[in-house]
Amino acid sequence: MGKDNNNDRRKFIKTGIGLGMASIVGAKLTALASVDEKKETVKVLTQDGKLVEVDKKAMADPSTLPAKGDLARQGIPGRKFVMVVDLARCANARSCIEACQRGHDLLPNQEFMQVMLKKDHEGSEPYWFPKPCYHCGNPPCVKVCPVGATFKRTDGIVLVDADTCIGCKFCVSACPYSARVFNWEDRESYEENTDEYSPETSVPGQVGTVSKCDFCPDRSREGKLPYCAESCPMGAIYFGDVNEDTIFNGQETLRLKETISNRAGYQAMAHLGTDPNVIYLPPVNKSHSFERGLKDLDEDLKDWYLNQVKNEKP
Repeated sequence: MGKDNNNDRRKFIKTGIGLGMASIVGAKLTALASVDEKKETVKVLTQDGKLVEVDKKAMADPSTLPAKGDLARQGIPGRKFVMVVDLARCANARSCIEACQRGHDLLPNQEFMQVMLKKDHEGSEPYWFPKPCYHCGNPPCVKVCPVGATFKRTDGIVLVDADTCIGCKFCVSACPYSARVFNWEDRESYEENTDEYSPETSVPGQVGTVSKCDFCPDRSREGKLPYCAESCPMGAIYFGDVNEDTIFNGQETLRLKETISNRAGYQAMAHLGTDPNVIYLPPVNKSHSFERGLKDLDEDLKDWYLNQVKNEKP
């Protein structure tokens, strides 16, 4: 799959001809009989009386399945997603990074969610700063994509369609937050994954394309939190809906507007006019020292973090 996509992209760049998208229509089966959890299949009785096995996912409520094709570009009706990060809670447990990597089949050096170490003043203590894609209200990455592979939805989420991406990296250059990851390596897991690709899951990945944090809309369809928010042991990452004025971290539910107002919530680099849909709560009255987040790290990573603070100019 990776080699074919590379050839298509090179052909596009040389000839200027866009790639088409195919649609798949499946047959409808009824009368659920039994479930085989191990094989992830279900036995169903067809309308003509035959007992057959089909993919378990095919029997799920369509509204809870990852959207594909044009439907993936529309967004979940009535929703406007937002993430709120409480910097006073983050201890660099890195659980958010690891859960995201597992959920999106990423390599160890690929991080949709990054955790930085920041220091605002030479006299202040450093603090941990989780940084996903900001899913901007005014995303520069969407504007520069020559083939429409990067797009913004009605629910505020910005996604990348790997089936359309030609790997030109214009979006990588345009993103002021360095939120993009380029898939340089073709992997066996790409070939072994039998799931049909959806921009909502970013899985299976495709070599020669750009990917990034997707806010896990496939999990939102199931009523679940994104991998990062669900896995954070400190409850530092909240996720919710602007329209409902609520955010949830797996432990408590808060009012979005009230929380931002009372805690002086802010957007990263708001002066750029990108209008991020990730809001930060300042690291006031931290629950721990920043040294806690350096424990159990290998020396190279620890030095990298400490050099970040040393070289940063508040």
